[in-house]
Amino acid sequence: MTGAAPDWAPLCPLDALPADQGRAALLPDGTGIALFRLHSGELHALGNLDPFSGAPVICHGIVGDRAGVPVVTGPLGKQTFELATGRCLEDDTVRLPTHDVRLSGHVIEVSTRRTAACETMADMRETKPDSSVPAHRSRPPGADTEH
Repeated sequence: MTGAAPDWAPLCPLDALPADQGRAALLPDGTGIALFRLHSGELHALGNLDPFSGAPVICHGIVGDRAGVPVVTGPLGKQTFELATGRCLEDDTVRLPTHDVRLSGHVIEVSTRRTAACETMADMRETKPDSSVPAHRSRPPGADTEH
């Protein structure tokens, strides 16, 4: 095996994560993730930002399966993502970042390194300014008009 071993962040006790539900968590660098525990005991960690809306809501999605494959359906646009891979079932070009998860004693630990990258317009906006989006105003609207 090549490369350095991933860094692991302890996030919560196993008992704090109910089966077939998600919970939001922050990695040490501030990255928001959605943690899921299945009835089978499997643990999954995905990026918590919905790639279609940009809202941090994946942790509030509905956990289920499609043809036996564990999935979460986002609460806003209702897109469905595979828990193991982050792949969007409705749009093969979209993928949530995923993180490896392990149990250390009774504590859930998540790798601080992503195992897949999300390829969407939302990610591109974070790195490339979009001229159609108005720039942030440092002064409130109307502050530069005389009264």
